[in-house]
Formats: sequence, C-alpha cells, structure tokens
Amino acid sequence: MSTDNVTNLNQFRKQKARADKRAEGDQNAVKFGRTKAQKALEEAQKAKAKSELDAHKRDDT
Repeated sequence: MSTDNVTNLNQFRKQKARADKRAEGDQNAVKFGRTKAQKALEEAQKAKAKSELDAHKRDDT
C-alpha cells in the first residue's frame, strides 16, 4: 500500500470552509458592496449639496 495519496481530512474540511466563506463574501460584495470610487463620489455629492444649501441660508443676527 502506497502512502503517496494520503489526505488530511482536517485540512480538506478547513479549505472547504474557507472557500465557502469566500464565496459567500463575494456574493455579499456584489449585493451590498460599493467601490471606493463610488463612496468618494457620493461623499463629494453630499458635501456639494450641503454647501449649496448653506449658501442659501439667511443670517438672522
């Protein structure tokens, strides 16, 4: 009997768990994730809208 094809079941189980977790994470990234550029664009748009709104405020002093 040859021992060349011995498989460590603990390693196999852990590799499968890692792959499953990675696949779930990838699905969540597609479903919920935004790129860094998208986040930056949204933040810039919010800042511009706030700036324009503040420019129209009256000074009641």
